[in-house]
Amino acid sequence: MKKIISLFTVAALFLIPTITKADSYPINKNIDIKHYAFELSLSDNNDEIIGTTKITITFKQAGVENFRLDLINKTLDRKDKGMVVDAVSIDNISLGYMHQNDALIINLPKASALNQTLVFTIKYHGIPFDGLRIGATMFGDRSFFNENWPNRGRHWLPLIDHPYEKATSEFIVKAPAHYKVVSNGLLLEESDLGNNIKLTHWKQSIPVSSWLYVLGVADFAVKYVDEFKGKSIQTWVYSKNREAGFYDFDEPTKKVLAFYSTYVGPYAYEKLANIQTPSVHGGMETSSAIFYGEDLVTGKRDERIRNVVIHEIAHQWFGNAITETTWDDAWLSEGFATFFTLLFIENEYGKEEYKKGIVKAKKTVFDLALKMPNFSIVSPRAAEKEEVTSGLTYQKGAWVLHMLRDLIGEANFKKGIQNYYAKYFNANTTTDEFRMEMEKVSGKDLKLFFKQWLYQPINPTINASWNYDAGSKKLSVQLTQAQKGDVLFNTPVEIGYYKTGSNTPTILKMNLSSKQQSFSFSVASAPQKVELDPRNVLLSDGSIRKD
Repeated sequence: MKKIISLFTVAALFLIPTITKADSYPINKNIDIKHYAFELSLSDNNDEIIGTTKITITFKQAGVENFRLDLINKTLDRKDKGMVVDAVSIDNISLGYMHQNDALIINLPKASALNQTLVFTIKYHGIPFDGLRIGATMFGDRSFFNENWPNRGRHWLPLIDHPYEKATSEFIVKAPAHYKVVSNGLLLEESDLGNNIKLTHWKQSIPVSSWLYVLGVADFAVKYVDEFKGKSIQTWVYSKNREAGFYDFDEPTKKVLAFYSTYVGPYAYEKLANIQTPSVHGGMETSSAIFYGEDLVTGKRDERIRNVVIHEIAHQWFGNAITETTWDDAWLSEGFATFFTLLFIENEYGKEEYKKGIVKAKKTVFDLALKMPNFSIVSPRAAEKEEVTSGLTYQKGAWVLHMLRDLIGEANFKKGIQNYYAKYFNANTTTDEFRMEMEKVSGKDLKLFFKQWLYQPINPTINASWNYDAGSKKLSVQLTQAQKGDVLFNTPVEIGYYKTGSNTPTILKMNLSSKQQSFSFSVASAPQKVELDPRNVLLSDGSIRKD
């Protein structure tokens, strides 16, 4: 289960593999899934779901004879939980298929033509082993809530369960009439079918990756809070949490939508709903319909829920609208959402609050680096074999963006972000593609910067010593890289010195490129105090002393 690593807590919740494994997911470049229509029947009598999924696929190559989807099998070791396929067809014509080893292979009636589009119907049933949580809320009431991240959608839906494939979707759900049903996109229909059954139909016309599909079925209280540029802002909380939940989620959603729309680019989706759920801890950025752990609802509207709301809304831009092509680049989602949470805080609550957040993030980075010394932010990862993120993905990823903004300047950074968002809007991207957009606006070669901070696990320890010669009026500074191993950084380093009676440092800039370097500056009088990295723009845990 995905857990948000708060900007204000130590991120010790993530596990990291000892061996990194390349992403071996069988990416199929010959097909493009355009749309999923998920029809589901849910019951209070048992936990079995009955599903019919219609999948619209365009074949990008002639001669394709079959294709693969993810769908978890019913097995004994899963206590007879899992899915059983009953039939696969096109236009009521049965197709051959094989469902084993958690893969569904579907045979075409004849080899595909170039750019041919077909609609396949898959009928299946079973009790989900994972992915769709059927059980009690904190109040003991029965509910149905999913958690697809990172690759658990396959436990209850037939799909391509990998971030590279984005498709539009709809959920058509038949459930006992006492429930309310929420999902991605816009509500198209609510109908009483008789026999205490209600049909609810949601449709999202914006393509997203599989972990972003969402379904919540519970005894909800629903509030239509406001609108943002004609799009509904909603709150869905347990009826027994109505008053507390409505209060908690009234703020700061609209302000966050407005800030990111101005700073980054347009909001992609048809609505934004904040939803209480037992299926996640922290938050889950499911597109247009965000899940929040049920324990976050306290009626206190405290900093904890505020920051999770900001983080999950940031994901609507980073992770959702722009999506990493593989899990190797998960920081494009988590690091960005963490940094843009801080950026909103800076804009809304002031620079000092931003500074507090970035200082705490730095401490978390170095605390976690001790526990997982081999973790690189960008590295080959497969969700089928290992955890695809750690607290470092969040906090160090945010720090890379913090340093990048300082390196290329606020105006270039903002323009680069806007260009990047516009170019890869509702598509997939990579770290290299992000780097190239930032290089274009800044005119800087950023390959070394990205390599040092993202593609290797080492963080620098840069120590400084200084002395002042009154005769020559020279301030001498010696910098030493003291991190373990042979890796050396090439990075800007700043020293700040305080003149007598001044509370503001004068900044001296150096570029450190070797194990040890000395620098000399003309300074009119002896400094009252000298600081290393006074603006806190270098991810180093070094110290400074006077010789």
